[in-house]
Amino acid sequence: MGTPSITSPVRKAVASVRGYLEEVGHLTRLADPRDAWLPITESRSGNAYYAAFHSLSSGIGFQALVLPAAFTFLGWAWAIVCLTVAFAWQLYTLWLLVKLHEPVAGGTRYSRYMHLATTVFGEKWGKILALLPVMYLSAGNCTALIIVGGGSMKLLFNIACGQVCLARPLTTVEWYVVFVCVAALLSQLPNLNSIAGVSLVGAAAAVAYCTMIWVVSVAKGRVAGVSYDPVKATGAVDGAIGILNGLGIIAFAFRGHNLVLEIQATMPSTLKHPSHVPMWKGVKVAYVIIAFCLYPVAIGGFWAYGDQIPPNGILSALYKFHSRDVSRLVLGLATLLVIVNCLTTYQIFAMPVFDNMETGYVHKKNRPCPWWLRSGFRAFFGAVNLLIAVALPFLSELAGLLGGISLPVTLAYPCFMWVAIMRPAKGTAMWCTNWALGSLGMGLSFVLIVGNLWGLVEKGMHVQFFKPADFQ
Repeated sequence: MGTPSITSPVRKAVASVRGYLEEVGHLTRLADPRDAWLPITESRSGNAYYAAFHSLSSGIGFQALVLPAAFTFLGWAWAIVCLTVAFAWQLYTLWLLVKLHEPVAGGTRYSRYMHLATTVFGEKWGKILALLPVMYLSAGNCTALIIVGGGSMKLLFNIACGQVCLARPLTTVEWYVVFVCVAALLSQLPNLNSIAGVSLVGAAAAVAYCTMIWVVSVAKGRVAGVSYDPVKATGAVDGAIGILNGLGIIAFAFRGHNLVLEIQATMPSTLKHPSHVPMWKGVKVAYVIIAFCLYPVAIGGFWAYGDQIPPNGILSALYKFHSRDVSRLVLGLATLLVIVNCLTTYQIFAMPVFDNMETGYVHKKNRPCPWWLRSGFRAFFGAVNLLIAVALPFLSELAGLLGGISLPVTLAYPCFMWVAIMRPAKGTAMWCTNWALGSLGMGLSFVLIVGNLWGLVEKGMHVQFFKPADFQ
């Protein structure tokens, strides 16, 4: 008889433990245990569906409705080329961020954009380069959503009531307050995973109103006297500023890169099932849908309105040219969908700010944030955004300048981050591609900043405090 091997049970035990660690060992381990108390990383039960909902909600919004205005500066051919290049470019940098969330399986997970930025650029330069753009993309978007959502509420009230109940209408500021109250109530959901259903509703609303607006516009045909020639500039400087405006509109239509790492942080990750797999599946589905929204809005809107499209985009054009020959039901439904999308999108863009506010308390007290303080933080953030929207209505005139400053978050920084962390061999395709795109993104950002500053100097800026204009 052979002697039984005493190593067999040991090997089986080791293999069993290894399999257990591979399956669940990295599910609960956090770089900082206190992350389990913060809104972004509190729940890690996300999946590809949640990723698609969040990516679609953060990736498409009212900015897309302005795309036809870019065609008036660039013309048919160049606008379509630039839109396609920008779409492919931002999708590539988004893929880089998905991969960089967990560069080594089972290693460090970069659950926040600022964490990755400070790791790559250092604590000082990471904050200098990325803090303002990231905060602008979160808080700035929330302020813009208050302006658009509150203004749309006023517009919906006017459409629904007509002249019957306008004896004592609410002012624009009062509608802002209504919007903020509803948004603050929705923001009481505890963490990023818990708003997946909210993101689904917001994404569905965005897809619905984009589709409805371009279909109605195309169905009504081209407006009288429409022209598709690019706007003629009075001089070389004005022509250059016009081209920059067109490029800026296209570049700013793509958003959400500052939320990619945060969305992926809601997913479990193991050695056998890394988080980048379901995340990328969700992103691909979301951006296919986004493409089917952006291109028809841009092309259909410019076909219908041409050079007569208002600066605020295709929705304003629909009200301007078809308010009398389109039923109030259609106009009201489109406006309602815009409001729903603004309310729901506010939640995901505000979440990094909520997380940052709670981080200070958690790190100082070393305990979870109590529910009443969490609610207070979120109400306070809404109040601050409301104050900015009311007190500084002229900030919309600085949108191009601030957008140029934040552009590297989307198009440049991910390329440099990939080179710094993944360290591809010098001269390889990935090394050359990322250095080229990163440098081009920084150059484009610089040109947009200079161009917008030049435009402000040439044309001036109308500064008026505490007098918000109606959204049109």
